[in-house]
Amino acid sequence: MSIVRLSQSLRFVRAAPWPYFTGFASLLLALGLKSAGLAHWSGGDISQAVLFACWGGGWLVVALFAMADAVSRHRECERIKRMFRKYGYSERILEPLARSRCQRDAAIFAADEVGYGDVARCYFVELGYRWYHILPDLVVRNPFAFLRPSFLRASFLPGKKART
Repeated sequence: MSIVRLSQSLRFVRAAPWPYFTGFASLLLALGLKSAGLAHWSGGDISQAVLFACWGGGWLVVALFAMADAVSRHRECERIKRMFRKYGYSERILEPLARSRCQRDAAIFAADEVGYGDVARCYFVELGYRWYHILPDLVVRNPFAFLRPSFLRASFLPGKKART
């Protein structure tokens, strides 16, 4: 693998570290459950094998959603970077991104790349966000918000207005 491709890969991960970590961990868990299911299958315990397969499939879905979220965050990072280059630093650019750790990470990474990283970090700290604020604000208020179409639209189609 060339150095350029490696640095590009690291840019993707730095733009969305939480979704990539979640996706990778979920994928490993799904593969582990698959292996356990195959072991039960070969041992003749079909019911346990099916149970492990269902759990593995569920974690595979989580991994796919996390990876899709990571790609969306990278696209959002590029969009934010273009906005910073066009308009300069503005809190109005960062304001809609404050409600989610993944979006804050993407915004800070974009700000870092154009020279506004420290100002963007200070903005989010002034709003009261710290490193341990991982879940989106909406999900903290309502854990079932993951299932709402408006939440999914806002998560996977950055820049589109979501109806709430």
